[in-house]
Amino acid sequence: MTRFDFHIVRRFLGGYTVLIGALIIFFVVLHYVEYIDDFMDRGASLRQVFLTYYPSYVPEIVRLTSPLAIFLACIYLTGRLAQSLQLAALQTSGVSLYRLMMPYLVVGIMITGVMFWFNGWVVPRTNQIVLDFEQQYLRDGPRQLDISDIHRQDSPRSVIIVGYYDKGRDIGHRATLQVFADRQQLSSRIDADRIEWKADINKWRIRNGVRRTFDEDGSESRSSFASLDTTLNVFPRDFARTERDVESMSIPVAADYVDALKRSGADNLGRTLVNFYSKFSYPFANFILVLLGVPLASVRRRGGQAIQIGLGLLFAFTYLAVMKVIEPFGYSGMLSPVVSAWFPHMLFAVFAVVVLWRTRK
Repeated sequence: MTRFDFHIVRRFLGGYTVLIGALIIFFVVLHYVEYIDDFMDRGASLRQVFLTYYPSYVPEIVRLTSPLAIFLACIYLTGRLAQSLQLAALQTSGVSLYRLMMPYLVVGIMITGVMFWFNGWVVPRTNQIVLDFEQQYLRDGPRQLDISDIHRQDSPRSVIIVGYYDKGRDIGHRATLQVFADRQQLSSRIDADRIEWKADINKWRIRNGVRRTFDEDGSESRSSFASLDTTLNVFPRDFARTERDVESMSIPVAADYVDALKRSGADNLGRTLVNFYSKFSYPFANFILVLLGVPLASVRRRGGQAIQIGLGLLFAFTYLAVMKVIEPFGYSGMLSPVVSAWFPHMLFAVFAVVVLWRTRK
């Protein structure tokens, strides 16, 4: 890379960092103003809000705003070079637009990789703190309890299903525990009238159950019991499922969780699957918007940078709007969750390639 390339990388990363910082401040101030009454009414102290909640909320803000920040930084820097005729001078001397894009693409690939790691491993841990805080202190927090048809993964090869969960009494009705020998083969299954949490011994008590064991040759053995105490990796709090479970899981944990839900025959998994596949697709928005931003801003326009930044904001918000419009189709099952998660990114990737192809090189 040349000196000019390093100059572009330094200015690009500097602009991106400044914009991320500004967006964090903007979101935190806006969110605090909106929810200050809830914080005060529910008894949250300033220390809890600003030293626990918002520091944990920052990674989610970075994840969400990174594509916008990288796009605006790209538009601003490239627009400045175009308006000052530096790009025109370089192109006149024989440097192609493709070559000029190299430092941008290096930064885009680097940030996409960092955001993939950030989205898959860092954000889930901090999101759990955010979700717990919001459940306690925000009136319209995201916790929508699943008290019926609950599926929980007890271990990588076992799943527990509860038809109805009484949160007040810690009793699950119509309980099923499935154990798999491998990813497809069911080795044993317990069906019981109910499952009760016994706090004094920290165990679950299964009432009126039937245990069925399946051999590899297809034979089945069956036994009944009135009461059975057992230790599970699932606790009463785990049955209070929300639609945002996957958001607080790293990619490997979420993959096991989704696989267990599929094997157990759980339905209404649209939102869960879209959120899971978005862990992979969303970071690519950073690279796609760099691919779009450089050719878009490399053309000198009459209105100057104001027009370029305005166009940039229009395209960025259109991108985000398409994602939000498509997601509900994946939630409802009208579209495959994979398609719902990836389609907006593929659409804008094609659009970026077309814009680049039509731009004067």
